[in-house]
Amino acid sequence: EALFKLIQDEGVTLTLGVPTVWLAVLQYAETAGKRLDSLQRAVIGGAAVPQFMIKEFRDKHGVEVRQGWGMTEMSPLGTINTIKFGLEHLSDQERLDLQTKAGRGLYGVEMRIVDDEGTELPWDGEAYGALQVRGPWVCKDYFKLGGSAGSHTEDGWFDTGDVATIDAEGYMAITDRTKDVIKSGGEWISSIELENTAMGHTAVAEAAVVGIAHPKWTERPLLVVVKAEGEEVSKEELIAYYDGKVASWWIPDDVAFVDELPHTATGKVKKIELRRQFADYQFSE
Repeated sequence: EALFKLIQDEGVTLTLGVPTVWLAVLQYAETAGKRLDSLQRAVIGGAAVPQFMIKEFRDKHGVEVRQGWGMTEMSPLGTINTIKFGLEHLSDQERLDLQTKAGRGLYGVEMRIVDDEGTELPWDGEAYGALQVRGPWVCKDYFKLGGSAGSHTEDGWFDTGDVATIDAEGYMAITDRTKDVIKSGGEWISSIELENTAMGHTAVAEAAVVGIAHPKWTERPLLVVVKAEGEEVSKEELIAYYDGKVASWWIPDDVAFVDELPHTATGKVKKIELRRQFADYQFSE
């Protein structure tokens, strides 16, 4: 409420923040029946932006969402999502799909994705691999480590620690952090895509997905959900909600309901804390 009032009272037209912040603002606006009248554009980074958030900003508040991605090691911006010349003809849904991506590389930033062997993967929007970057303002090394961090390849590419896809138009989409990707039966599952899909359900206030040890598949996804205020939803309903939205073998095996998710000071979900919390969790037979 305080942030909403500040934006309105000061006539703010441009604002920047992480998705968790805007999730709370949008929930307040919906509950209070209010509209962000002055705001024109929201630049969002720090975590992937769910499609429902982009749509709600647009349809209920007339706000354009632009997603960005970067790291401190990149000084700090790497990509920004704007509509590329020649794509003005996109339908509303195609434009929404594009807006969920992190965007195209800025001038001076080279990007590539590679597999586990370091082989460069195609820009087809399907292949996903470790995201690497290089350029004149991408860090060369870490202070006093003398190359011992193992963060760079021999030919100078910096390993971001993200897993991503890049489409034919050059738009990059983060599918996971390397440490958060779920490896099930030798295949990768994107926790981010599962989280953003769950967030589209009206009864879900916030969601996170972590990999849980499995005797057959190595890991399987567990969906951790905070229910929206005044809403009720069952585990079965949420699992069924994934039908047709993701590959059937990606669908979480179970759902855990919690009062709140652990966050960092900047509003990102602390996956390491969640994994600790559910370290002894076992899927039912």
